[in-house]
Amino acid sequence: MGILNVTPDSFSDGGNYHALEFAISRAEQMIADGVDIIDIGGESTRPGIPPVPLDEELKRVMPLIYALRDCGKPLSIDTYKPEVMREALIADADMINDINGFRAPGAIDAVKDSTAGLCIMHMQGEPQTMQQQPVYDDVVEEVTAFLQARVEAFKTAGVDHDRLCIDPGFGFGKSVEHNYALLRNTQKLIQTLDLPLLAGMSRKSMIGAITGKPLDQRLAGSIGAALAAAAQGAMIIRVHDVAETVDALNVWHAGMTDATAI
Repeated sequence: MGILNVTPDSFSDGGNYHALEFAISRAEQMIADGVDIIDIGGESTRPGIPPVPLDEELKRVMPLIYALRDCGKPLSIDTYKPEVMREALIADADMINDINGFRAPGAIDAVKDSTAGLCIMHMQGEPQTMQQQPVYDDVVEEVTAFLQARVEAFKTAGVDHDRLCIDPGFGFGKSVEHNYALLRNTQKLIQTLDLPLLAGMSRKSMIGAITGKPLDQRLAGSIGAALAAAAQGAMIIRVHDVAETVDALNVWHAGMTDATAI
């Protein structure tokens, strides 16, 4: 899953693809690099950033969705606003990726009658304050319980289980220790919830904490995290650096698989 932020303030690539023509060009490059899903976001959720008004988010993402909906790759829309979900689905978006776990009033109603995939993410607190002092008694158990409850909410609403996937929410209300506890337990989360897992660690502070590298030098560390998640069964790896991650995953897979089957 390639990250395509049409925002002026995202933590890693804010402002790079804010203009429509640059965003389309970036999507075309990701397709050439081997991307499987393009994840479009119109609101930065890095710590401390205030919310974006609904109208502004729609102005950012809707032209790009319409421009790319025939690009040959599934489009995922990264939003927690039910109104954006509805508009994106009208424009034939293939997936809704909600950092808020579809907890906003009307979020499940906005998506339940579609056929789109739905990614349920865990976040402790709100983006503005989530990293100030995250606390858990047992982060793996608490994240698992949250995701189980949200899956049950979808079941109650009549949504097919096979439309769902889960995201433990690396960096969303977690310390470095919390993030790596979740990464080490990726396989356990998948087995417990019986759902595909999305892992999004690309360039995040959890990478910098281990490597000591600044934001623009976290490629190798991000690939290491991607391989660690994939080795435990993560089915979707959300990244900024598509070409490099695709190469790394292909080589890793070749080393783990009978060459005659590749």
